[in-house]
Amino acid sequence: MIGKEPLAGDGQVLVIFRLPHTTRADRVSVVGEFNDWDSTATPMHHRSCDADWTATVILKAGQRYRFRYLLDGKKWFNDWHADDYEDNVYGTNDSVVDLSEFGAPSLA
Repeated sequence: MIGKEPLAGDGQVLVIFRLPHTTRADRVSVVGEFNDWDSTATPMHHRSCDADWTATVILKAGQRYRFRYLLDGKKWFNDWHADDYEDNVYGTNDSVVDLSEFGAPSLA
């Protein structure tokens, strides 16, 4: 599940990635174009065993970003509530978060 909140006046969107608390993993990361596919750059957190996993990033409006979740550094997982999916070079799909509805980022 993905939440999106435009930030006032700066062409950016607060994006909240969320996985259910039932996701079985010790570590979960959001890995995608926005963090150069760095598996350690955007870890997800949960406060207790019955709390959802979440990670928050600020992204430029008006763009689409490919991403996937990485569980325990081994298992890739898509967000089945993503805005879209695109084929990747590994023969699978990447999830896509689409921020085009928020317009193009400002040039200022």
